[in-house]
Order: sequence, then C-alpha cells, then structure tokens
Amino acid sequence: MHWIDPESLPETKGTVTRLLLDPHGDADGLILDGHLQVHLPPHLSSTLVERVAPGDVVSVRGVKPRGVNMVSAVSIVTAHGDVVIDDGPHGGEKKRRKPAADLDEGDPGPARRAQKVSGAVVLSLHGPKGELRGALLDDGTSLRMSRESAAELASHLMPGACVEAWGELVETGIGRTLDVDEIAHAAGAETDA
Repeated sequence: MHWIDPESLPETKGTVTRLLLDPHGDADGLILDGHLQVHLPPHLSSTLVERVAPGDVVSVRGVKPRGVNMVSAVSIVTAHGDVVIDDGPHGGEKKRRKPAADLDEGDPGPARRAQKVSGAVVLSLHGPKGELRGALLDDGTSLRMSRESAAELASHLMPGACVEAWGELVETGIGRTLDVDEIAHAAGAETDA
C-alpha cells in the first residue's frame, strides 16, 4: 500500500508486545498491547527489526479490514521518531537481509525443522486484507497456514482453543513460527471456542 499517504489514515498508538514472523523467518508484523495485530509486508522485515522492539511505544497508521482486530500498516513511528514506512518492495529498503538465525551452509533463510507444538490460542492472526491465516499461542509461537486451510480449520484458530500442531518450525532471535501441516484440538482439552 505504498501509494497511500499515511497522514490521511487513522492513527493507533500502543506498546509493542511482540514481533511476528512469517513462515520464512521474516518479520511481518507485531502485536500491540497484547491484542492488536499490526501487519507489515515482509519487504520491511529488516527495517522493522532494526527500529522496533518489544516494549517500544509506537504510532501506527494503516487500514483496518472489516470484522477483524488488526491493522495493515502503511507507517509506524517509534517514540524516538524512527519511521518505518511502506514505500513498496523496491522503495527505500535495501536488499533483504537474512534474519538472525543459525543458517545451513548455502541456505538462503533460517533453519527449519519438523516440530510439534501445543498450547492455547490467545489471538487469531490475519493476512493484510483481514483473511484468517493462523493463530498466536500462549507460549508466543505463531501458527501460519494458507487462507484456504485457515478457513476450513477456523475453530482451531480462535482464542481459547487448545491445539496441537505439526509442521516446519522456523526460529530466530525475535520469535518462532510453525508453518502448519496438521492441526488438531488437544486431546481432552476444554475449549472456549
């Protein structure tokens, strides 16, 4: 949304609770005040990681999709005045850096490993247009999947659901994300969803 003037958009302020990773290990957003997802395109990953950290107070200008508690950010301004702005994939951003993680020799991204995770969903996660794309677990792990899979498995991705998921885990210094292959409600778990 690099063509939108951020000054024309509503402003939301809050404290960064955590940064979010996509399944490739790039930062693609953050959580404000523990409950509001802010989505940023992955081409801003290195700029976001350099300028924003958990505990920072930020001001976000962006577009809010209907029916979901998230904002697709066009700009983020830190309390120190640092600005992260979406100028498009070839705008002000230099070539994407690899996220800080142990990399396999010749591997262009962070190491991935087969993993099972489990926990309670604390927040549903959405794509830039508000489409359901995953969930945030109580241990901070993001679960990510295609919008088609997420639509079919929506009851597994709602706050209060206790789930077990299997897939490829990517973990960096800023977080961990599971690219979900399979997901199920945890055996014997009560859910609020």
